[in-house]
Amino acid sequence: MTTRVRLRDNPTTVTLLWMIGVVTLAGSAAVAITLGPAGLSVGEVASIVVGHLGGTAADVTPIRDGIVWDLRLPRTLLAALCGAGLGLCGAIMQSLLRNPLADPFVLGISSGASTGAVLIVILGVGSGVIGLSSGAFIGAVISFALVLLLAHAAGGTPDRVILAGVAATQLFSALTSFIVITSADPEQTRGVMFWLLGSLGGADWLDVALCAAVVAVGLAVCLTHSRALDAFAFGEDAASSLGVNVWRVRVTLLLATALMTAVIVSVAGAIGFVGLVLPHAARALVGSNHRRLLPASALIGSIFLVWVDAVARTAIAPQELPAGVVTALVGVPAFAVILWRRKARP
Repeated sequence: MTTRVRLRDNPTTVTLLWMIGVVTLAGSAAVAITLGPAGLSVGEVASIVVGHLGGTAADVTPIRDGIVWDLRLPRTLLAALCGAGLGLCGAIMQSLLRNPLADPFVLGISSGASTGAVLIVILGVGSGVIGLSSGAFIGAVISFALVLLLAHAAGGTPDRVILAGVAATQLFSALTSFIVITSADPEQTRGVMFWLLGSLGGADWLDVALCAAVVAVGLAVCLTHSRALDAFAFGEDAASSLGVNVWRVRVTLLLATALMTAVIVSVAGAIGFVGLVLPHAARALVGSNHRRLLPASALIGSIFLVWVDAVARTAIAPQELPAGVVTALVGVPAFAVILWRRKARP
């Protein structure tokens, strides 16, 4: 254990890990873009991207150019951004609530987003003015507001926040099920269920830009509170004695986490297990210092979801698996290992 701690604190080792992580992410994205019915090489992908960024135009057909620039590249970038946001939110929630089983959806955001989405798709609420993503975002915000209200009324402690999140999740899940059962036809039900399990199939550049902005701002906000999160590890009383404004930090980070999660769910659906499992992997690599843990969780989440999306769209081609199915198939065994290791730890 002593050797592991020293390695984590060694600046050279940390720098090397970051270099490996960034190169792995770039390589993963490049390879993922080549996968699919229309086979492409990494060289072709690179030349197409360079051509669109102002370099020498790629000598490829318009169809292959469109496959890369309009379909696969925004989808892969969105996967990386969603993975980064979910990994970051998971690390924040586990530290803020002092609960290793917390994840970005513990605040009921995914269930609220689901209700908002089905209201738009099935009942036609909004009369075409707002789309599925907007409805999902509004539903997520309403759910989070309800959780804050319930938690505040119950005392505002971390366990009350979790209980309020459970209550909101059950409420909005029941509403979603009721709407689907009573109002949807089989085709609508299939489409809604596919979205609820997470899908990056509808990615476009507007989604990429929105997620990039939200995740970047969220990461910056969370990093400015990294020392406060370190103090939270010793309990709220200890954090308060160290000069941390517990209420302000908690509300700020909950709002940042809720905004990131709401945006991610609105564009990609509810992709589970990323924010639950990957922060534990990041801690195993870089330790619990949040100035290193938060960006590490984001980086590992990016790499993971890029490959999840690649598997989801190629494993049973020409059909596509929901991303949430793939993350669950990988995440459940990984989560079981985490639980076993925690039990075995002296």
